[in-house]
Amino acid sequence: MPRLLLLLPTTGYANRDFITAAARLNIELVACADYCRRLAPGWGLPPLMSVPFDQPALAVRRVMNALKQPVDAVLAVDDHGTALAAQLRVALNLPGNSPEAVAALTDKLRFRQLQQAVHLPCPEFVEIAGDAMDAAIALGFPLVVKARRLNASRGVIRVDDADQLRRALGQVRRIQARAQRDAGELDLLVERFIPGVEVALDGMLTQGVLRVLAVFDKPDPLDGPYFEETLFVTPSRLPAATQSALAAAVQRACATSGVTEGAIHAEARINDAGVWLLEIAPRSIGGLCGRIFAAPFGMDMAEIVLRHAVGLPLPQANEKTAAGVMMIPTPVSGILQGVDGLDAARGVPHVTGIEITAQAGHLVAPPPAGASYLGFIFSRAATPEEAEEALRAAHAALTLRVQPLLAP
Repeated sequence: MPRLLLLLPTTGYANRDFITAAARLNIELVACADYCRRLAPGWGLPPLMSVPFDQPALAVRRVMNALKQPVDAVLAVDDHGTALAAQLRVALNLPGNSPEAVAALTDKLRFRQLQQAVHLPCPEFVEIAGDAMDAAIALGFPLVVKARRLNASRGVIRVDDADQLRRALGQVRRIQARAQRDAGELDLLVERFIPGVEVALDGMLTQGVLRVLAVFDKPDPLDGPYFEETLFVTPSRLPAATQSALAAAVQRACATSGVTEGAIHAEARINDAGVWLLEIAPRSIGGLCGRIFAAPFGMDMAEIVLRHAVGLPLPQANEKTAAGVMMIPTPVSGILQGVDGLDAARGVPHVTGIEITAQAGHLVAPPPAGASYLGFIFSRAATPEEAEEALRAAHAALTLRVQPLLAP
């Protein structure tokens, strides 16, 4: 029986999917939870211990002291544990992506520098320290201010003039400081805004060779000032040549970074000038979106990732159906009171499931400060157009009750 060390984040949407998939595959899991946090009750999987994922050096020592038997692989469920997983693989002498390679993709500034070095298309950009703005202004508006190591559109703001830039720099620094202990050491990235349609690619790397699993259209415009993702629909309606160019760009960027194994999730903009990679994450698609892979592959992304990690055969696409997922957007910052209309939404043709993941009474917030969604809607249909329409109709049937926060 393969034995795998699984790094479980605090509130990871996909934690349960990975645990369930491991049981199906007869993989023994050794769970390691984020620092001072507990897994949801009833999962039946006590953590090996709690370690601080954002302090890899300390966490590695604690894990190495706690492990009593060897493991065959180390896997992080989401972004929060990827750096630690890479360092644990080195400490345990296991194959996989090096810490340096992972850092080259997960740091937005380093990723832009990588693209620039190998002449992959990328926007003009600058690194901004403190309150210095001249170098950013010189790029020309519109611009996008970015925290360097946050995900889910946190700390990403479009600005169209100098006043907006000044406010955004302060706002992003505050968001970054709340999210990361070492944020004081990090400058910010400012880059030219890239117009165009946005798409995503999910794939699996094996010995440096990329296998594309899905290309997703994002039908809702993402023009800012914030960039909350909503719809993902596959197969993409982009021309085959454009999809091939996207895959080639992702393959080249991964090879340049040194990332050669495991799942990758890439985001890109497409316009008349070609394919512009926004970022590549060395992990699978986020949230519960991995369940969409059950349509073409008969299993969710958690199972595909686990199969690769322990050397089991990967599935072949066996259905020519379209599928979609909507990450239910948060309309306003406040206290979630409830979600009405679920029965009607679930009754929409081609809707295959709705999961409300936010709990009533909890604080919710959209990007650029928020990092979570209210839930997920899933669809499956004969065409991408039908899958997209089902998601929109189901979302329209929902009433989201959020009590706005009072201004100070």
